[in-house]
Amino acid sequence: MDHPQRLLDVQDLRVRFETNDGEIRAVDGLSFRMRAGETLGIVGESGSGKSQTVLSMLGLLASNGRAEGRVDFRGTDLLSLTPSELNRIRGDAISIIFQDPMTSLNPYLRISKQMAEVLVLHKGMSEAEARRRAIEMLDAVKIPDAANRVDRYPHEFSGGMRQRVMIAMALLCQPALLIADEPTTALDVTVQAQIMHLMRELKADFDTSIILITHDLGVVAGLCDTVLVMYAGEMVEYGPVEEIFERPLHPYTQGLLESVPRLDRRGGTRLHSIPGNPPNLLHLPPGCPFQPRCERRLDRCAVEKPSLVEVGPDRLRACHLEVSHD
Repeated sequence: MDHPQRLLDVQDLRVRFETNDGEIRAVDGLSFRMRAGETLGIVGESGSGKSQTVLSMLGLLASNGRAEGRVDFRGTDLLSLTPSELNRIRGDAISIIFQDPMTSLNPYLRISKQMAEVLVLHKGMSEAEARRRAIEMLDAVKIPDAANRVDRYPHEFSGGMRQRVMIAMALLCQPALLIADEPTTALDVTVQAQIMHLMRELKADFDTSIILITHDLGVVAGLCDTVLVMYAGEMVEYGPVEEIFERPLHPYTQGLLESVPRLDRRGGTRLHSIPGNPPNLLHLPPGCPFQPRCERRLDRCAVEKPSLVEVGPDRLRACHLEVSHD
């Protein structure tokens, strides 16, 4: 299905944190766009700026953080809104799912109460209407016997079921944009697969746009339309998911893909690992931030920062290496 209308337009987003050791540039000049109905995967190691990107959009940065730039959501700049204006958008037009449902769900309130509150606040429903809607959404995320389990407390659900509750809560108001921040990290592999399958089904059923944040490129393969690869707070590569997997053009993306176990590789093939550690954002290296870890670096990489350039239709890359056409 084609969705030509623009949903989200992020321009020159910069996120800074003031610390006792100095200023940390968590996100540095990030720009991207999303169409309605699209699923975007934002990929990178811990500390690459993935989570801070979306937290800044929703006004959820820590008290020592600030965001600059423009985040245009349906024609409104989210960064210019007051906290009360943002509250009307959060949970309604934009919802977010965090990786650990136990820190997001109130352990002292029944699930029915927590879900009903969202609908009473944003949709003006009565308690009875909100309860019916909550049960419908728990059914939609395949929680068995939802009508009887809706009045349980969070600790009475398994980790996978708690994550399903979080997804149901996020979808209660049928948001235009659903942000999933590492939604399967705290779950075992079997439950991870179930949650990703569920999100694929919900994407088809509700036609919701999704931003999926993850450190694992393998997770985005079956869900995302486009991939944005981040390193040290910047975009290093962007493109359609099939093309990124078929022909990654940045050494960092190549390293991430080569570190994912593959069933189509011959037995005995060693997994690749990216040498070194992610950079200290207080003391970024000169030139390309990835160059100290890059096995293909050129002399100029240590002194000249590469620009983000278009290397094909809907393909962007920040790298001094020539694009291979093999």
